[in-house]
Amino acid sequence: MPNRRNSIYALLIICLLAGLFTGRGVFFNISYLLGALLVLSLIWSWTTINWVSINRQTRTRRTQVGRTLEEAFTVRNTALFPKIWLEVRDHSDVPGHHASFVVPALRPFGAYRWNAGTVCSVRGEFTLGPMTLISGDPFGLFQSTRHLPATSKILVYPPTVPMSYFAAPVGLLSGGDAQRQRTHFVTTNAAGVREYAPGDSFNRIHWRSSARKAQLLVKEFELDPLADIWMFLDISAQSLSERPFTREGTPGEWFLPPSTGEYAIVVAASIAQYFLVKERAFGFATYNPVRCIFQPDRGNRQLTKILETLAMARFESEITCEQLMALEGHHMSRGTTIIIVTADPTDGWLREANLLVRRGLRTIAVIFDPHSFGNTEVRSGNDTRILLEAAGVITYLIRQGDDLSAVLSQRRTLR
Repeated sequence: MPNRRNSIYALLIICLLAGLFTGRGVFFNISYLLGALLVLSLIWSWTTINWVSINRQTRTRRTQVGRTLEEAFTVRNTALFPKIWLEVRDHSDVPGHHASFVVPALRPFGAYRWNAGTVCSVRGEFTLGPMTLISGDPFGLFQSTRHLPATSKILVYPPTVPMSYFAAPVGLLSGGDAQRQRTHFVTTNAAGVREYAPGDSFNRIHWRSSARKAQLLVKEFELDPLADIWMFLDISAQSLSERPFTREGTPGEWFLPPSTGEYAIVVAASIAQYFLVKERAFGFATYNPVRCIFQPDRGNRQLTKILETLAMARFESEITCEQLMALEGHHMSRGTTIIIVTADPTDGWLREANLLVRRGLRTIAVIFDPHSFGNTEVRSGNDTRILLEAAGVITYLIRQGDDLSAVLSQRRTLR
């Protein structure tokens, strides 16, 4: 385009010089024509990127790795004259997201729509936009650019894998999985009322129902899990082992990088989803790099908070697994189940896990074999598992390339 314009400049100068030296009017007429062409092209190029509106609609601001990010774009011409061509360049930083498009000719007050869909392959927070409009005149002499600075944020949650079973936590009293079963224990789940029987405690009498029915009625309860479940996720820089890899995978697909960090994030998200779907009270603790604690709670709100934290997790914390367990473990009451997710190859956290078991806390560890992730300078995952099981810790060992759904669904018990 600049070469073509320079040719017009050169031809204009030649015609002017020829007219001055020869005095013939035809050369001046050609010069006027070329000058008018340049001015008209410049104005046309400027008008094509103005009086244009772009509407960008994102179906959701929250998505998950493996799911499709869908967007709808609408370009509208608000001028009385047509737009010959218009290029929309999108500068979003979502990996693999290509929303740029060349819009065909737009008639006056016309509109054009297109959709863009991308399978999310990387967790984290990303920016949609800004965008740039590029257009020019029909002669290809000038090109104009207009920057649209508007941006928005989306959050991509880590993927989760289905689990059919995980080492079930137990309490000291009645408990286990939530059951629709009558019990003589007093729990938080009141199931109804029945007639008073000799031996029933007075604190179980439901006085309002008794007054209404003119007879003594007592409350009945259902079994309810009494043990809270806590997850300690280690995302310290010390625990990270990974093989060299690139995040550019096959278009339309996602893959799990050969990194203990990314495996730990997927495992933590999957376990949290497993227990919260079962309506268990689930707590979460990590340092990212500041202290991040979610007290035990149930439901989708708790799951959303955990997934948001995992989506933004970076393995840069200086708080090791040993320090995490020492700082947070002493708050746990007897009978609590603690799930430790770590790839730390050192011995310090093993001692802390042993102390938790001695205090009467049911301890489950999900560990990763550093040798399978390329770190052969430390103890193997199998040796770590032997030490943990000897201390009374139920252990899941994960290697690079394992089917996480199958490994986490194994019925692990102490030998």
